[in-house]
Amino acid sequence: MQKKPWIRLVLAISLDGRLAPAGGGAAQLGGVGDRRLLEEALAWADGTLIGAGTLRVHHSTCLIHDQDLLDLRISSGRSAQPTSVVVSRQQWYSPEAAFFQQPIERWLLSPHRVSVQGSQELLPPVGYQRQLLLENDWTQALNRLAEARLNRLVLLGGAQLAASLLQADVVDEMQLTLTPKLLGGMHTWVPQQPDGLPEGLGEAEAWQLQAVETLVGNELLLRYIRKRSSSSRSNK
Repeated sequence: MQKKPWIRLVLAISLDGRLAPAGGGAAQLGGVGDRRLLEEALAWADGTLIGAGTLRVHHSTCLIHDQDLLDLRISSGRSAQPTSVVVSRQQWYSPEAAFFQQPIERWLLSPHRVSVQGSQELLPPVGYQRQLLLENDWTQALNRLAEARLNRLVLLGGAQLAASLLQADVVDEMQLTLTPKLLGGMHTWVPQQPDGLPEGLGEAEAWQLQAVETLVGNELLLRYIRKRSSSSRSNK
């Protein structure tokens, strides 16, 4: 049986759990310490997951810039940057977006189906090198990513995508940087769900603390691992 990828959620959030100011837009959360931790996570990853809505706001995705991390990936026979997997209900493409000029491989995870004539293979839309099918079951989509050798995934957001993966209880690790800001508003990193999240995520032993680190600028790193049964696989 195909084992699912290990998913690490990486976010910088305000003290009141916001991702953006009350009026929306980019909040510019996270300083130099958080940036290094983000790049280390990208260096670890085979791919990243990012929602198209987040890309529309930020226009680009996060890249590795630190040369030691780039050298580490290249020396191990990997691409300089992890594959960027855009999760979208539509075949999102915007020629003016910097994302489509960044030096990365772009995949689309979408339910929109366009096949090569006479084949079941999905035809990648403009701006992407590959498309994988996204259905209602996250397990199937993640299995497809694992089959494509994306076994370590960094989840970069946005909030709706994070909530969807948490709802499916497939997030294995959380790397949260608390920044000393209070933003208010509705842009929380886990948006309100009519039925909430699975009860298991709220149990006392659901998450195991792995690391606490004080960063420059009065920021604080928290890292938690999802506690699962011994039969569950880890791609750590």
